Amino acid sequence: MSAGEAFPPERQLAQQLGVSRMTLRRAIDELVARGAARRRPGAGVFAIGPKLDQGLVASSFTEDMRARGMQPGARTLAFDVSAAGPRIGRQLQLPDEEEIVTVTRLRLADDEPLALEELSIPRKLLPNLQAADLDDRSFYELLYEQCGITVAESVQTIEPTVLDSQEARDLGVAEHSPALLFERTSKSSAGRPVEYVRSVYRGDRYKIRTELAVPSFPLRDQS
Repeated sequence: MSAGEAFPPERQLAQQLGVSRMTLRRAIDELVARGAARRRPGAGVFAIGPKLDQGLVASSFTEDMRARGMQPGARTLAFDVSAAGPRIGRQLQLPDEEEIVTVTRLRLADDEPLALEELSIPRKLLPNLQAADLDDRSFYELLYEQCGITVAESVQTIEPTVLDSQEARDLGVAEHSPALLFERTSKSSAGRPVEYVRSVYRGDRYKIRTELAVPSFPLRDQS
């Protein structure tokens, strides 16, 4: 089954497999326990694809999904203009009263929700930005096309978290499901901060991959 595909009704599936409904329920419980399927209250049981591994390198969500042969997508959930305030102002090196644009997007891969992304940028960077401009569109591509700016440097932190009720509804999973919280600040080649991003990725569909260099040690003289 493909990721996100619903299981057939319990009675129908038990008949197809020639097992009792109790046996079927135990088997589905095992699939849920090992992360191959998930239950959505009131909706049924759904297949989960293999976890997508993310290397610890700077890349956009769009580039990452395309590299995997998947169709990236983005749906804008909220679009706000406000003062930066102390926290985001510090990240973007802006005065607290400077205006920023904050865009909340649902990130999709082959139409399956994978992450919630809250993108904050200085309003003066893209003063005519509209909510629809980032639907199914990479912010990095838009930044280059409209401003000629490429992202040259990013600092990112990653930590475990759980989804609150609204995040869970947006991602179509259970409340308090495990997730990965990414926070990233990126700069242009001129050293100018261009984005602060807070993203929450589904823990059942994402994992982090690292490549470690093993230090070499001189061999001891065995004589």
